[in-house]
Amino acid sequence: MQLTKKGLWAGIIHEYREFLPEIGTDAITTLHEGNTPLIETSNLRDIFGAIRLLLKYEGLNPTGSFKDRGMTLAVSKAREEGVKAVICASTGNTSASAAAYAAKAGMKAYVLVPEGAIALGKLSQAIMHGALVLQIKGGFDDALNIVKEITKNYPVKMVNSINPFRIEGQKTAAFEVCEHLGHAPTYHFLPVGNAGNITAYWRGYNEYRKKGAISNLPKMMGFQAEGAAPIVAGHPIEHPETIATAIKIGNPASWTNATSARDASGGVIEAVSDADIIEAYKLLASREGVFCEPASAASLAGAIKMKKDGVLNDGDTVVCTLTGHGLKDPNTAINSCPKPTKVAADLKKILKAMGL
Repeated sequence: MQLTKKGLWAGIIHEYREFLPEIGTDAITTLHEGNTPLIETSNLRDIFGAIRLLLKYEGLNPTGSFKDRGMTLAVSKAREEGVKAVICASTGNTSASAAAYAAKAGMKAYVLVPEGAIALGKLSQAIMHGALVLQIKGGFDDALNIVKEITKNYPVKMVNSINPFRIEGQKTAAFEVCEHLGHAPTYHFLPVGNAGNITAYWRGYNEYRKKGAISNLPKMMGFQAEGAAPIVAGHPIEHPETIATAIKIGNPASWTNATSARDASGGVIEAVSDADIIEAYKLLASREGVFCEPASAASLAGAIKMKKDGVLNDGDTVVCTLTGHGLKDPNTAINSCPKPTKVAADLKKILKAMGL
C-alpha cells in the first residue's frame, strides 16, 4: 500500500485520494484510521480444511471499529462546509467514532442511542469524547428517524451511513484486502446490520478492478442475526432482538444497495443464530487470539455455515471482516465464558488448580 514519504501511514484520505471525493487538505480530520491487519488463521483447519481463511481485523482502527473509515470523510467534508456540529443515531460504534472525530475537528457531537441497547464500551467512548449522548426509549430505527428530522431543520450534519461520504470511506478496506493478498478473495463474509459495509466493500472491489489492480471479484456473503434479519425476511423487523447489538437493526438504511451487491456478486445475505455468533466469537478469541465484538463474529459464523452447507471448497480464499474490537462489549465476554477460579494464595493449591 502507498505510504507517505516518511513511511508513516497517514490515514485513508491521504493514502487513497485518487479514489475518494475531493476534500481540501486543511479540512482533513484523521486519526490515522485504516491499514488494519489481514490475519491468516492457522487453528481452524478442523473446520475449514484446505480453505485459506483470513480475518480483516477492523477492531484495530482508532476507536476500535470500521466506522472510522467513513467517519474521517464525513467529518472532514462537514468541516470543509463550515459545519459546527454533527449528529448520528447509533447502536454504539457510530456514536464512538462520530464523537472522536468531532472532537478532533473541534465540533460538537450529538448522538441518539436506544436506551439499554448499547454496549458499555461504546457508551463510555462517546461520553469520554465529549458528545451529548441522548438515550431514547425506542430502537435504532426510531433514533434514525428523529435524526433525519433534526437535520432537515437545524444546522447539524448527519454522519450516519446515509451520508454518502461514509460509504466512500468504508470502501477503502477492500483496497487493503487486495493489496495484502495481491488479488481479491473468492468470498468475502461480512456482518450485516445497517448494510453499509457490504455496499462499501463491493464498491471498493469494483473500483480496484476498474483500475486494473485486480482481475477478479469476490462473492459478497452477508450475515444478519436471526432475530434482526429484515433483509432475509424481506420486510422490516419492528422489534429486532439479538445479543449482537451492533447489528440489531430492523430497517437497514443501505438495504437496496446491499441486495444489489449480493446479486451482482453472486453472493448471499442469510441469517445465523445468536448461539452460532457466540460460538464463532469464542473460537476466534480462544483459537486465533483475536478478540472481536459479538456482531463481528457473524461473518465467521456465516463462513462456518457455508462450509457445512458445501458452498466453500478447498483452495478458496475466504476473508471475514471483523468489524469491531471485543473490548467494545466486555459484558458479553464475561457472561459467555467461565468465571475466574478462586483459589487461596497458597502454592500447592494453585498448582493443584493448574493441574500440575
